[in-house]
Amino acid sequence: MDEKLLALEKFNFWNGNVPSLGFPRTGYTEKIYDYTGNKLIKVLVGQRRVGKSYILRQIAKRLIDDGVNPKNILYINKEFIEFDFISDYKDLEGVLNIYKKKISASGKKFLFVDEIQNIKGWEHFVNSHSQDFAEPYEIFISGSNSKMSSGELATLLSGRYVQFEIFPFSFIEYSGVMQVDISKQSFLQYMEGGALPELFGLPNEETRRNYIAAIKDTVLLRDIIQRHSIKDPRLLEDIFVYLVNNASNLVSITNIVNFFKSHKRNTSYDTISNYIGYITDTFLIHKAARYNIKGKETLTGNCKYYINDLSYKNYLYSGFGYGIGYKLENLVYLELRRNGYQVYTGTLGAKEVDFVATKGDRLIYLQSAYLLPDMQTADREYAPLKAIRDNYEKLVISLDDITLPSNEGIKHVQAWNLPAIL
Repeated sequence: MDEKLLALEKFNFWNGNVPSLGFPRTGYTEKIYDYTGNKLIKVLVGQRRVGKSYILRQIAKRLIDDGVNPKNILYINKEFIEFDFISDYKDLEGVLNIYKKKISASGKKFLFVDEIQNIKGWEHFVNSHSQDFAEPYEIFISGSNSKMSSGELATLLSGRYVQFEIFPFSFIEYSGVMQVDISKQSFLQYMEGGALPELFGLPNEETRRNYIAAIKDTVLLRDIIQRHSIKDPRLLEDIFVYLVNNASNLVSITNIVNFFKSHKRNTSYDTISNYIGYITDTFLIHKAARYNIKGKETLTGNCKYYINDLSYKNYLYSGFGYGIGYKLENLVYLELRRNGYQVYTGTLGAKEVDFVATKGDRLIYLQSAYLLPDMQTADREYAPLKAIRDNYEKLVISLDDITLPSNEGIKHVQAWNLPAIL
């Protein structure tokens, strides 16, 4: 019992201890903090290493700053070897009992469990204590794989939760970490690097490349290959590479099957579809379905995929042709998702609109373009938006040095200024 208590003491805020908090991610902490003070389970999801643990600790620190006794907060991170003794929900219950017995804390308690999907049957513990009226708890959890998808959570937690998807650093966060001004130059530097928080503490490009490769290998092995008993691990990785190198392009599973068959790889539609589903479940890749703007319905078949962080492209597969325009489109997609929008790729007859983004009552149509150097290029980029016959917002995002005047109600926005208007 003493060893378990020592593990708890090491990573908690008791006795004046302040665990590492990292760079303040106030955009997330403020949003999550707005949901405190109730029995809803706060669930943070996202790819491994995007900073969920730091955000959980920042929320805990915010609670303490607002008057909560540090001893009323219990934090457990299942990725730390000190907590290897927790394998299922009964072990987790045992840890809670040790905490209550050894740490004198009265009143409501706040439970933080990081990477909870690594605890078998965790939902039994969470459901029980989130609804405990005799001994009140407020629960915050995080996870990184398909067990934490919306569909799974709806089943496991019976609707008593609110979910927050955590992404790598935004451009605004990047500028804060790097202490640089918001500008085209700093945005291009952001685009050509990576935004996973730990990258910024690494000394050189080789170390960063090795770090990104290790994350990719860990996710593919632990979250997919082992979990789903993958029979062809090489194919799984090759599909990931394909999606990275075709991000921002319209593709279909049939296209991918044909691609591999043309390279003498024996596979099937179902296998490719399943493997892509496993990859998107780990948040490495995001899918944007097509949306019929005129018919106002989502479409099956072709869709677009976007990388959760451009570091996979920049550090691992930079030798493949992939223009700045495609990287810009990927960053626009991530910024929309980071700001809470549902994002689709739009179709209007033969025309394609890069993004149809919705949040509440707000709907935005967006085109992403590298540059608009002449009237011919500008006309081509503006044409799909001009063809839309409604009055919702329409934006063209580019890397031009100057902001172009409004064109038939369509606003031009320099990419580094997009966060300010979302």
